[in-house]
Amino acid sequence: MARLPRRLGHGDKVTLIEHLDELRARLIIGLAGFAVAFGGAYGFRQPIIDWLAEPLDGKPLTTLSPAEPFMTSLTVSAYAAFAIAFPLFLWQFWAFLAPAMETSSQKTIARLVFVATILLMGGMAFARFVVLPATIPFLLGFDNEIYGNILIRAREYFSFAAFTIVGVGVLFELPVFLLGLVRLGVLTADRLRRNRRIGIVVLVAISVALPGVDPMTTILQTIPLLVLFEVSIWASVYFEKRWAVQNRWADQWDEHEPLAGAGES
Repeated sequence: MARLPRRLGHGDKVTLIEHLDELRARLIIGLAGFAVAFGGAYGFRQPIIDWLAEPLDGKPLTTLSPAEPFMTSLTVSAYAAFAIAFPLFLWQFWAFLAPAMETSSQKTIARLVFVATILLMGGMAFARFVVLPATIPFLLGFDNEIYGNILIRAREYFSFAAFTIVGVGVLFELPVFLLGLVRLGVLTADRLRRNRRIGIVVLVAISVALPGVDPMTTILQTIPLLVLFEVSIWASVYFEKRWAVQNRWADQWDEHEPLAGAGES
């Protein structure tokens, strides 16, 4: 029976074969978690489908081929399984890359990964409970007197719902993305503050491009993005100062450590 991959420490030396074995083991763990989540999601596919279809307000879904109901249920189960297993994939990916970084950097990135997971879940929940209920009625009611009875194909609807939920969830990663750029030195907090208006224009444009073109839905999508952008700016100000202090302490330690070693000898 194969052992679980050992979490390497910073500076541990292993062969390329051992690295590849660890990568394979972590991929197997992630895929096994996805398979278990898929089995559970398929067993509860009817509640999941009903939950995703609630914004339709009772309008029936249509399938156009004999195999489409089965394939649609598999697709919805796969979407749900990916959402459930995503933290496991993220953790395995992080555990594989962590040994390449120093211990202090590992702690910082581990916190960012944790916050990223929370923001992703919050964004997906926001899309399901706020964006979709506002978007679907508007789209189905648009020019209803021209198109008459609108048939909703199940496969297209669930793909649309999944794209919307995942897309808004990814947009909620904005603070982590900006903090990462500041940590790498690509951006600075001062530059973010000076270009605040440009950032607001870009976020509004992205919000308009998202599903839901009526003014109310656009406003509902834009407000949290602008709030997250402002939070990102002030978080960058705080952490940039903190990281600068840590770097100064690290430089001073590097300068005095050889002297301490020479005194001992």
